[in-house]
Formats: sequence, C-alpha cells, structure tokens
Amino acid sequence: MAIPLVLSSQIFTMSTVLNYENVDIYHDKHLILKNVSFQIQKGDFVYLLGKSGSGKTSLIKSIYADIPIKTGKAMVCGYDLISIKKKEIPYLRRKIGVVFQDFQLLPDRDVYDNLLFIMKATGWDEPNKMNERIHHVLQSVGLKEKYKKMPYELSGGEQQRICIARALINHPELIIADEPTGNLDPQISLEIVQLLKDLSHHGTAILLATHDILVYQKIKGTTLVCENQMIRQL
Repeated sequence: MAIPLVLSSQIFTMSTVLNYENVDIYHDKHLILKNVSFQIQKGDFVYLLGKSGSGKTSLIKSIYADIPIKTGKAMVCGYDLISIKKKEIPYLRRKIGVVFQDFQLLPDRDVYDNLLFIMKATGWDEPNKMNERIHHVLQSVGLKEKYKKMPYELSGGEQQRICIARALINHPELIIADEPTGNLDPQISLEIVQLLKDLSHHGTAILLATHDILVYQKIKGTTLVCENQMIRQL
C-alpha cells in the first residue's frame, strides 16, 4: 500500500483540501493513472508536471468529478468522490475554482457581467452582496478599474487575471490552474503564477498544471510529476 504524499508540514486535519489514497483513474475502460496517493493542505502551492498524455488532465478532471473514481479513497473539499451523488457535484465544484489556458470569457459581456453570470449560475441572488464580491475579487487580482471593459479590450495577461477573479468568486478551497500561462509571454506568465502563489498565502490551495519550465524554476512550490501511469513527488 502506497504512503500518501503529504504536501506540507501539516498532518491530515480539517485543513486537508484533497486526500487521494491508492486511487486508480480510468478514461472509459483504459487505466490512465494507478495507485495515486497524495494530499494537498490549505494554503499549499503545488505544481503538476508531465508530458502531454501523461495523465495530468485526467487527474484534474477526477478532482472535480468529471471522471468518476471507483477505487481507493478520494476526498476533495469535504466530499467523498467514491460515493458522491450526481446532485452533489455542483456543490463540490463551487468549492473549486478552475483557471483555463484559453480564458473562456464570454465575448459579448463586459468583465462585470462575466463575473455576474457565474454568480447567478451558482446560486447568488442578493445584488448588493454580488456587487461587493465582484469588486473585491477584481481588486484582489489588481483590475478593480477594469470592470466595464470588454474581453477584447484587455491584454492576454489581464484576461487571465479576470479568469482568476472568476475562479475566486465562490471562496474556493482549491484553485486548479490548467496551463494558465500557455498563451502568455514569459514576463506576464511570471506575474500570473506569482499572483496564484500570493493567493495560496491567504489560504487557498493551488494546483498548477504547467509545461512552463521558466516559471517553475523561478517560483518555488511543491512538485508532483505524472509519468509511467503514476504520480510521484520531486
């Protein structure tokens, strides 16, 4: 039996955001990753490295219950992924923010309405609280004055910051950033990853999948590697 990788000095406590023990991950009937065991604690900043096809995306999809888990133990943000019911999945996902490589902002709405759309879709219904939260997350990513800008009026780095703000809307326990710097130049990439690292200092756990070796070398974090159908810690 594999020993879980504990990614901070903390032991398993209420601050544990993710705990996988001896998990096998399948895509359809094909085994992608086997015997996956690791933990992520509140405030951890974790890189996920691996070549294309190594299983990074499958691991990420399993975390927000897009790929079901049937073996081992898998707890994420207080939810048991082995026994989770379909109706519970939207509530799990509200505790997880996701930042994509290609931004996925709605092109026909300004920044404010992009964030408002997410809030309405996830159950917010008090206008004053919604307005306050939008301005708070925009301030946290350094773009408080950009709330009326359309996506096409923003640079790539600004669009990614808006995506991080969107991921923060529901006070997530975990943010998964899936190749967030893939479309950005090196300096902007460093700024985006530093922003994510800074967010981890405030308690939000960050799991960052990347091929960006420059960023990885300059901004330190715990590292997981996908290879040979397994996850190992460097």
